[in-house]
Amino acid sequence: MTFYWPGEDQYGNLTSTGAIAEEGKTIAVDPSIIPYGSTILINGNEYVAQDCGGAIKGRKIDVFVESPKMEKQVTEVYLKRRN
Repeated sequence: MTFYWPGEDQYGNLTSTGAIAEEGKTIAVDPSIIPYGSTILINGNEYVAQDCGGAIKGRKIDVFVESPKMEKQVTEVYLKRRN
């Protein structure tokens, strides 16, 4: 798990799905692994797969934050099942 923020690229807060990225909600995923719109549980918090990025391939997740956070973390991630 890594982090990204507005101003890191030319897209700012706009996601690849057209949503406005929100801290505490938006994550970037590889949509061939985790479909857009999926709810993901990370450390007890719910996020929504709304974005992707050039470096987000396979089993990587990029969490949107409002200010730069240069750390990298390894954690368990759960895909919330739709009923």
